Amino acid sequence: MLKRVFQGISLLIFLLIILIAVVLFRTFSFGGSNNTAPVALPTVPAFSSVAISENVSAAIQIRTITLTAGDPRPGREGPWLELEDLLERTYPDFHATAEKMKVADYTLLYHWEGSDPSLDPILLMAHQDVVPVNIGTEGDWDAPPFSGEIVGDYLYGRGTIDDKTSLITIMEAAEALVDSGFQPTRSIWIMFGHDEEVSGSGARAGVEYFESQGIEMEMVLDEGFMVVDPFPITGTTVGMIGIAEKGYVTIEITSRAAGGHSSTPPRNSANIQLARALVALDETQMPSNLSEPPMSDMIAALAADMPFMTRMAFANQWLFGSMIEGQFSADGASNAMIRTTTAPTMISGSIKENVLPQNAVALVNFRIHPSDTMESVLAHVREVISGIDGVTADISQREGIGNEASPVSPIDSRAYQTLAAVAAAAGGDVPVVPALVLGATDARWTTGISENVYRFAPAVIAIGDLSGFHGTNERIAVDNLERMATGYAQIMTAMASE
Repeated sequence: MLKRVFQGISLLIFLLIILIAVVLFRTFSFGGSNNTAPVALPTVPAFSSVAISENVSAAIQIRTITLTAGDPRPGREGPWLELEDLLERTYPDFHATAEKMKVADYTLLYHWEGSDPSLDPILLMAHQDVVPVNIGTEGDWDAPPFSGEIVGDYLYGRGTIDDKTSLITIMEAAEALVDSGFQPTRSIWIMFGHDEEVSGSGARAGVEYFESQGIEMEMVLDEGFMVVDPFPITGTTVGMIGIAEKGYVTIEITSRAAGGHSSTPPRNSANIQLARALVALDETQMPSNLSEPPMSDMIAALAADMPFMTRMAFANQWLFGSMIEGQFSADGASNAMIRTTTAPTMISGSIKENVLPQNAVALVNFRIHPSDTMESVLAHVREVISGIDGVTADISQREGIGNEASPVSPIDSRAYQTLAAVAAAAGGDVPVVPALVLGATDARWTTGISENVYRFAPAVIAIGDLSGFHGTNERIAVDNLERMATGYAQIMTAMASE
């Protein structure tokens, strides 16, 4: 009997040793490559953050605010015309060199013709419009939100991050390259959409123009990520390049029941049914996915910079997968990286406090992970609520907005390698990783004209300043202005020189 016990213990020890050996082997061999090759960045003109800050400030003061699809309404287009005039006055040499045209009335297209028309051009993008500031929160800002003031080391204002600083520094780079005598071999297109924050009709019109002319792009570059300090997984500074972005769909949940007077309420009113459906959707999230790009590529690229225990967990997801998912799911931003998110946003029902509604409706917004589709989201919702009486689900047609997640762009392309080199240099020789953009950008409309669609701006942003996106105290460090103009000039020169 005792012999059998010792044999059992020995077997367990042996199996434990094998398990530890497998875990350690997988940990030490995990990652180590992000499929990028070194790219020598070209020498570009010098830039001054002080000079650029004046131009960014002037752009911030122009209130190109969009609220709903169709903006700007007739008679309210003044700010867009003012911004267009600012660009013409501030960058005269580029305007004298490039051909300018407009689509969808206010979206600006610039064509800087290359010397070799047989080469596919590149497209750089930014957008002119900004979101409004919540009424009553203006006093919470350290500087007025449309002042473009510099306080300390930061320039404040709506659009400093999203997205007028990119717009201005792209123009700074183009103007400086023209003045330096640079002549692109590959044509350079620049597109500044006028309504990215509401519908992106301007960018769509631009893409339709390219398609009508048979123009395909070697690379498309739009807003998305920057160099983030620190990156949560590693605690170090990391450059992030968006190689895909999530899709968008809103599901309308309708609950029907007998209405009536609130003095004699039934036990299963329309509102109660609707509440059960929303709770069920919140408790039954869509499946996570860490095994496919962009997430798998990002994890592999970060492996060498991860703390040992973190690297061990990611290298052995067969053992620690549920723990990793639990940690990611606990935080809103990290949860959004690994799955299609579920966000109930609008609820309507009764017209009076003592009237039971016959119909109660909730809108639930889903940001679609590349592993899902609009149809799979709808199927998930219908399955989750199938056991709740009186409740149905359909894709909402209220705003007419909906799109699938974008295709995942390659990380072994010359375009990605160039962007990775620029990102590494902008952050001071930092690691660079591919990532999934959680929101929507105008780049989503361009996937039919290029396989190489990326979302990145060559700036370094403190993680705490990310709350400025659509929030209070949107700001950018002044030293980023020189960094961004330099980065865009490097991208244009490197990508358009051959």
